[in-house]
Amino acid sequence: MASLLGETLFEISGQGPAPMKDYFHFAIMKSEVIWSWWKISLRLDCKNAPPGQLRETHEDFLEDNRLQNQVAMVFGPHILQYSKNLCQGYYDFIARLPNALLFKIMGYLDLENISVLSRTCRKFRELCNSEEFWEQTVRKHCDTVTPTVEALAKEVGWKTIFFTNKLQLQMQISRRKQKDNQSCEDKDEPSSSSVASE
Repeated sequence: MASLLGETLFEISGQGPAPMKDYFHFAIMKSEVIWSWWKISLRLDCKNAPPGQLRETHEDFLEDNRLQNQVAMVFGPHILQYSKNLCQGYYDFIARLPNALLFKIMGYLDLENISVLSRTCRKFRELCNSEEFWEQTVRKHCDTVTPTVEALAKEVGWKTIFFTNKLQLQMQISRRKQKDNQSCEDKDEPSSSSVASE
């Protein structure tokens, strides 16, 4: 399982809470924590302040209340708790599995569980809303997916196709066919300038 861990376990960037305008970056690596900041101020004493960076081991971070308070102030208590868990070795291995494997696992869940899963973290929110997942879901629930449906999915998205009832879907496919037929007819008709020249 350790092979699933990259060098960077977690990172986040953002501006401090108002009225602060400073910018911060927080990264948890395999062996250290990196806290970086950029002063953003119109005050003369801060105008030319260089960016700063603090590096600490996981153990030092877990005992550094001052840095923990800064992380909580800028990114919130949930990010602080998550980062402390990582520094203590509590890794979220499931979110680090390859996407193909996660899609396979997600294929066994019902829609209510997919909705819950999408609210657990950014990675699962992205996966649960991805075209790849919804295409897989449509193909799983439909006997056949026609080329017309595939073309419509490219326009409106696979998630929309999944949640569109059959009658509405038939109407959209019919409109698409009419549109395609009309564009083919337009291409076949000679232009008025060529007819005039004859």
